[in-house]
Amino acid sequence: MAWLVMLFLAVFGPASAPGGSGEGNRDGEPGVNIALDALGADERGRLPPVTRARGANPPLVVIDAGHGGRDPGAASPFAEAREKDITLALARAIRDDLARSARVRVALTRDDDSYLVLQDRYEIARRLGADLFISIHADAAPLNDQAHGATVYTLSEVASDREAAQLAQRENETDLVGARLSAEPDVNLILIDLARRESMNISADFARLLYREAAPVFPFRPDWHRFAAFVVLKAPDIPSVLFESGYLTNQVDAAFIQSPQGQRQIADGMRRAIEAHFASRLLGPRTSS
Repeated sequence: MAWLVMLFLAVFGPASAPGGSGEGNRDGEPGVNIALDALGADERGRLPPVTRARGANPPLVVIDAGHGGRDPGAASPFAEAREKDITLALARAIRDDLARSARVRVALTRDDDSYLVLQDRYEIARRLGADLFISIHADAAPLNDQAHGATVYTLSEVASDREAAQLAQRENETDLVGARLSAEPDVNLILIDLARRESMNISADFARLLYREAAPVFPFRPDWHRFAAFVVLKAPDIPSVLFESGYLTNQVDAAFIQSPQGQRQIADGMRRAIEAHFASRLLGPRTSS
């Protein structure tokens, strides 16, 4: 995918300033702030801290805790916790597990109860030069309390079913920001399409890997991989998935994803999948049989 990234950068410029993906951070302490890009803090905002990892130029995953601030997300009839609180707890648990392992670097789009528009979430990942973007959520089905289990969504303009389309519509309506990336000539659109197709293929590979690694430690729904046009997944140059950790409207799921043990198990499964993903990418592109 390197040639696609080079073409993409030639059109749009770098996603972050030199060293912005963490070169200075590798020699410092965990939690050091990343340098601002060339546009400055007033125009683009400060980037979040990135954890340290072993090795030269370790890969970077950005974990996005869905909702936040004035957007509480879904509510559970079985507990006081709101989706925005659960997603933040899960994102922190995943970050901490990855930081202890220190095989990859990790950053959170938010580490407090702040509100971010959808485009800003994947733009943070782009500016950091992320290699993988994971948006964490908790589902709800008020009319079906038997719906349960985790789901992994990857980008498609054609939803896999009506439920997936309705979920994407609800999530996208949390703000009115679109995913417009360029008003340049048609060649730019071709480059975007090429990059996005490659990223979508890698995203689907990661979804399968997440199910393989995590299904033994926490439950998935039977149709665990679904497709929808989530705005938050539309960074064309970063493989991205949206992870629904379970149903807040299901008593068993709600108890599991709010419990310390459940959050540890989700973090463990996610860490194993992330590390396996990057290990497989280091082996180079697969050859067709």
